[in-house]
Amino acid sequence: MYKSLLKPLLFLKNPEDAHHFTFSLIKTIFNLPIASSIVKSTFGLDDSRLEREVFGLKFKNPVGLAAGFDKDAKLIDEMAMLGFGFIEIGTLTPKPQEGNPLPRLFRLPQDEALINRMGFNNGGVSAAVERLKKRNSDVIVGGNIGKNKVTPNENAVDDYLFCLEALHPYVDYFVVNVSSPNTPNLRDLQEKEPLKQLLQAVKSANDKKSKPKPILLKIAPDLTDGQLDDIVEIVQETRIDGVIATNTTIDRSNLSTPQSEVEAIGAGGVSGKVLAKRSTEVIRYLHQKSNGAFPIVGVGGIYSAADAIEKLEAGASLVQVYSGMIYEGPALIKNIKKGLLAYFSR
Repeated sequence: MYKSLLKPLLFLKNPEDAHHFTFSLIKTIFNLPIASSIVKSTFGLDDSRLEREVFGLKFKNPVGLAAGFDKDAKLIDEMAMLGFGFIEIGTLTPKPQEGNPLPRLFRLPQDEALINRMGFNNGGVSAAVERLKKRNSDVIVGGNIGKNKVTPNENAVDDYLFCLEALHPYVDYFVVNVSSPNTPNLRDLQEKEPLKQLLQAVKSANDKKSKPKPILLKIAPDLTDGQLDDIVEIVQETRIDGVIATNTTIDRSNLSTPQSEVEAIGAGGVSGKVLAKRSTEVIRYLHQKSNGAFPIVGVGGIYSAADAIEKLEAGASLVQVYSGMIYEGPALIKNIKKGLLAYFSR
């Protein structure tokens, strides 16, 4: 029903308007009497063979919702009904910020891709905490944290530590995001020394807690092999718990959408099917170079069970979806889990 009815209607709307409309629709329908049980029976699929224990957490299944969809933790209980094994909120920043000027989200239907330059638009970490206090589901929640646009890189660590402190009692793991292409100079923090210092500070603050939470690093797909070697070294040296590979790409060389249309859109990170190959390459490289020393969460271009399996075979322990759900609909999660069960049973 999604691809034949709802998707064509949503694609008539501006992408960001469609996103907000979908949010309202989910919030309304999923909370109607009896609706939750219908949604769960339609989209749910629980099976002990899907369970995974990764960085000390037990996941009901390895399919998660990537950061960016529910930035402000407004739909955790509702998205949990769709059968996700985990949900990542954010990117959250200490202060609320509007993000970049509109329009800032674009569809490339010919490539089944998206371009976004959202710019960490969010209501601030404190507002998200208030919502997290009220959530009812037991789904694993990750907190993806970043810095405010106005914070200079030399003070960035303060923003990450502020978010860590605020979120710590209410999320199950953290993601340090230094790889968005849409916040000026943010990717400079991926350079070896700044990144090492940032992760050491976050890890140190986390280790002082009575119950430390796993710390992951989200990286860009545009890193060179040498930079990926640095990532392996830094992860092992700082002893953080894993890597999310990958964020959106600034590379547009593989797009089939006419170049004039892409250039007219302007700056932004590309996600979707065109990212699948590169994100898998990064996963495989990190896994092989590290000899599987740390878990990897694979994200980028997952539109089917076969795509998810490709990530797992490359070395990922878990996977996340976002753009694939926009193009394939909410049934994607169940379809991936069905495919994984068949794959595990071979």
